[in-house]
Amino acid sequence: MTPVTGTPAAPAGGSSESAASGGDAPRSLPDDVLDDLTPEQLAAQWEEEKPPAAGPLANAASSLVVLGVGIGAMVLSIAMGLGTPSAPQPGLWPFIISCVMVALGLFQLIAGRHNRDAEKFTRMSAAPLTGLVSLAAMVALMPLIGFELPALVLCIIWMRFLGGETWRSTLLISTIVVAAFYGIFVLALGTSVPHLF
Repeated sequence: MTPVTGTPAAPAGGSSESAASGGDAPRSLPDDVLDDLTPEQLAAQWEEEKPPAAGPLANAASSLVVLGVGIGAMVLSIAMGLGTPSAPQPGLWPFIISCVMVALGLFQLIAGRHNRDAEKFTRMSAAPLTGLVSLAAMVALMPLIGFELPALVLCIIWMRFLGGETWRSTLLISTIVVAAFYGIFVLALGTSVPHLF
């Protein structure tokens, strides 16, 4: 059978090891070429494009962050009141989740120091932090100026700067999302969500 043009194929009589190594396949292949690759070639391609693994220091740092967030959430949960399983208070479920976070953070700190699946911190690692900070800013601004403008800015940040969408689709979809939320929660349901208009 003749291979599809542009598809890396092992030469006639070649060993399966040369095919498994991906041959001379370029780093980024078009989708139609990727569809014709063997599983071994795909695995080799993914291995080449995989971000570098994080070292023990990065693994420990991420574990300490989870541990710190979990401990902070436990303190806040206790301040809200725990109650009992039969008569829970607002802090009970956050406290349980915080305990799970602390346990997972400790486990990762002790057993996951040499984990090779974790990715090295890069510039893209700041994207989740940007999303979290922008979400916190929206929550803080909602009681002051309503949800419409903060939600619009949040959508723009997430779609354009974190998602890489075009300005046209970003502005269009962000406006539709905010309008839909306004129509559902303010006009249709009449909820008490803070709104400007």
